Amino acid sequence: MELLNTHPVKKSDLGFHGNLFGGKLLAWLDASAAAYAAQCCDTPRMVTVLIDKCEFKRPAKEGQMIKIYGAIKDIGRTSIKLKLEARSHNVYDGRQSIILSTFITFVRIDEQGDSIPISDKVKTKYNFN
Repeated sequence: MELLNTHPVKKSDLGFHGNLFGGKLLAWLDASAAAYAAQCCDTPRMVTVLIDKCEFKRPAKEGQMIKIYGAIKDIGRTSIKLKLEARSHNVYDGRQSIILSTFITFVRIDEQGDSIPISDKVKTKYNFN
């Protein structure tokens, strides 16, 4: 998987129980995945259409680093499906623990918001012909 982003967990990112607020993590994942989808598909016109099941495996605490990783799972006619992982990263020993993993699907759109095909060049580049 490719490293897409790194975020420090700050006090303003915490929920009521002192853990990273789930909605904040989902926003980080979606933004990172959107940028990755745009990069892979050679266009900024990618929109989120599906975020798969999200199971929070462990909490993240203030002061931890969250690293977001992504990989292409499939490229369809107009869509790209990405696997995303958010991992807590221990800065002292480099160990990482998965906090959440999910799949996010994006669709390529035109100026009017209608879906349009992803180019064959992109599919060939990532071996999804």
